[in-house]
Amino acid sequence: MKRMLSLCAAALCLTLALTPTALAADFEPAVPDAKVCYPTSIVRNDDGTELKKIYDLSPEDDPAGIPRSDFQQDGFQYTLTDLLKQELPENESRQHTEHVSIESAKKDMESVLALLPQEREFITDDGLMGTLTLKLDTVQVEPSGYGSSTKQLSVKRSYPNLAEQDTQYIPKSLEDGGRTLTLSDIQWQTDNTANMDGYAVADRYTAVATYTGSATSSYVKGYTVTADYTGTVSRIALNRVRYVAIFEGTPIQPAEPVNVPSAASAFRWSYVLIPLGIVAAAGAGVGGALLVKHRKENADEEETAE
Repeated sequence: MKRMLSLCAAALCLTLALTPTALAADFEPAVPDAKVCYPTSIVRNDDGTELKKIYDLSPEDDPAGIPRSDFQQDGFQYTLTDLLKQELPENESRQHTEHVSIESAKKDMESVLALLPQEREFITDDGLMGTLTLKLDTVQVEPSGYGSSTKQLSVKRSYPNLAEQDTQYIPKSLEDGGRTLTLSDIQWQTDNTANMDGYAVADRYTAVATYTGSATSSYVKGYTVTADYTGTVSRIALNRVRYVAIFEGTPIQPAEPVNVPSAASAFRWSYVLIPLGIVAAAGAGVGGALLVKHRKENADEEETAE
């Protein structure tokens, strides 16, 4: 009896194991172990003879995960006839600011703006392009560098009414325009003369002194102009791939006049009924054995009583 009960339990376990396996068989991908892809939309024509499953996949998705096996739906048997591939363009856009820097010989705004057009075409490093507009409030002008130059200076000073030609009365240096100049030459001039014994004798002198030096000045070599351009940049990106699985539908012809099977009736009951039949048969066998045993025990009791 214990053996019969073990047989019944094994049959029931077999039934439970076969049922989910049968259900999953219709959803297997084209390549084993591939990740299953699910359609984004399903389109069927009015008469049911054609059905399209549309899959929008990223470049990383493997199209091997698209199921290609036959299936039944709404009284039709569908078979894959074609699998089309189509690149899907996608518009990518964003706000972009481009910082520009140019050189200018002048710093007045009129000269600077002549170098900066109101609109400019730009292409970003990642390939987006667009027309950007100048932002006037970002325009700045800064010296780009300095140079220096040196020039020689020379001034003359007169010192009149000197009693004699003596350089001690002449300053050896002087300040002119904030610069120090040094004495480099003296020219003497006679102011008054007297005639003594037929000779002209001067009694007053004027000194004309020349002072020299150098002056170094700096100047701006040029100017750097910076400004920002802003606007929208965009591009067409091919980062989606569309696959269209086309199935041809054939009406299912029933073996006998019966109603068109619904989706629920398409379930394969054989996977459940056959094991249940085994269980029932086993149960009947167990019941029969128990009945025979019971009758035998009753017969033995009667013989003992006689």
